Amino acid sequence: MREFISWMMPEAASTVANSIDNITYFIMLVSVFFFILIMAGIIVFAIKFKKKSDADKTSPVDNNHMLELVWTIIPSILLAIMFVWGFQVFLTMSIPPKDAVEIKVTGQKWFWTFTYPNGHVESGKFVVPVNTPVKTLISSRDVLHSMFIPAFRTKMDAVPNRYTVAWFEATKTGKYPLYCTEFCGTSHSAMIAEVEVVSKADYDKWLLSSAGPAEGESLADYGAGLYKKNACFTCHSLDGSSMPGPTWKGLWGTKRQFADGSSAVVDENYIRESILNPQAKIVQGFQPVMPAFQGILQEKEIEALIEFIKTVQ
Repeated sequence: MREFISWMMPEAASTVANSIDNITYFIMLVSVFFFILIMAGIIVFAIKFKKKSDADKTSPVDNNHMLELVWTIIPSILLAIMFVWGFQVFLTMSIPPKDAVEIKVTGQKWFWTFTYPNGHVESGKFVVPVNTPVKTLISSRDVLHSMFIPAFRTKMDAVPNRYTVAWFEATKTGKYPLYCTEFCGTSHSAMIAEVEVVSKADYDKWLLSSAGPAEGESLADYGAGLYKKNACFTCHSLDGSSMPGPTWKGLWGTKRQFADGSSAVVDENYIRESILNPQAKIVQGFQPVMPAFQGILQEKEIEALIEFIKTVQ
């Protein structure tokens, strides 16, 4: 039976996924059983006791103590089972193991960043080791977000100015989507990251060589990847189309007019300042909505984005 209804759920890839699925299936089957029982009773009684004339009435019944006990005791037992079972799983999900790897997860419009124990910050890709408890320390830089990894059955809000905690232990290597499930603005639907579960050896190797372009990759191509990973595409177009932020098409070397009446030429210093402190100069005709990337992007990544912008013509 479990295999028959498991098609409704995402792939289960964590230690708690099957427990959560079993509770869901139990509640669903109980609900379906009583729905069918009640609907069948309604239909049978409607047909059996259909009124044929004004004189045709059933005998009055004041009460039935046995029936009242049955429809009180049975639902109470089922609810108690659901509560105790669910509470046990909730406790398991709420208390991270002491040896869990702690990774900070930060949400902001409209992308996710992941800060690892060695200080490395990754955007758009959440790399974790398989068969290893991972504790996520979650926060938000702007508005309310919510981290949801369907394959792990893990969901937790990212709240501004405070930390929330969730943990999981992935049981399968592979790539799984991570969504924001709290509406957070115009590009909410694009606030997606990828969870990549790898072996412990591959995780340690990745962590040592995670920053910077891959072997044989140009700095501009690396910047093109950062444009997608850091969700720059949600505000800055590459084809000149109108978006919340200025387009990058033909941006390099142009003169920009700012809301305070000043102006500047787009060069390395201007782009670097716009990335780290975007509120310093607001382009005329645009709102100050861009978040600061101070502490998120490393110097090599800023250089890569600058090189990429130079190529967008």
